[in-house]
Amino acid sequence: MTRALAAPTFSRTWYACAAVACLLLGWQVMATVARSPLVPGLGEIWQETLRIIASGQLFKNMFATLGRVASGFVLAFLTAFVLALGMGRRRGLAAFFEPLLIVGLTVPGLVWAILCIIWFGISLVGSAIAVAISIAPAISLNLIQGVRSINAELLEVAAMLRLPLSVRLRRLWLPGLLPVVFSGARLALSLAWKVIVLVEMFGLSSGVGFQLNSEFGAQNVAGVLAWTLCFAVVMAILEYGLLAPLEARLLRWRRASAV
Repeated sequence: MTRALAAPTFSRTWYACAAVACLLLGWQVMATVARSPLVPGLGEIWQETLRIIASGQLFKNMFATLGRVASGFVLAFLTAFVLALGMGRRRGLAAFFEPLLIVGLTVPGLVWAILCIIWFGISLVGSAIAVAISIAPAISLNLIQGVRSINAELLEVAAMLRLPLSVRLRRLWLPGLLPVVFSGARLALSLAWKVIVLVEMFGLSSGVGFQLNSEFGAQNVAGVLAWTLCFAVVMAILEYGLLAPLEARLLRWRRASAV
């Protein structure tokens, strides 16, 4: 059983490494064929990455960006959780808030970034709110589907037995919502990264977005790609080092029941 459970994880890691290797190889082939400063090779990008790390700018700006993303993510998740519980169980609330969610999904993150800079100025509050507004609708839709998928009969039995709210949350709501929470978290993080870069490019003096804007102003394509690569590595670490192991641990009961 241990081998059976360990094999998929091992294979998934190798598949991910193979995908990255193919991407890098494809880029190098394109750079070799193009022979243009606009398409730098892997060697140039690597040199820029080493320069960024040696200058000390990488960790300073990366932590600034991640802090803003985390603030917006927490704010969005708390709002979406409360909203999803209401919309998932009450048709009236669902009908009332559904148009607002559609508007939130269709308005580009660029618009929210500009508006929050105008309204709240250059601050952590403005960047966090811009991220929260941009990703809250997507998280809400995921959580709403999770709420609606919970067995209504079990909830009725829990109500008849007058189980405490803490027991209902721990035994009914959380097990049913955890799968969509993790899928929503992945989607939200990908959207938050795009929005916070726009906010930092427009109005902040630190962060990955600010550095990307600086490299763009200097027409340093290798620098732009180096910063992008660094952030992609950080996101991969969060996915494979934090989210995936946490998901496997919290949802191990699903694997056990499948066996």
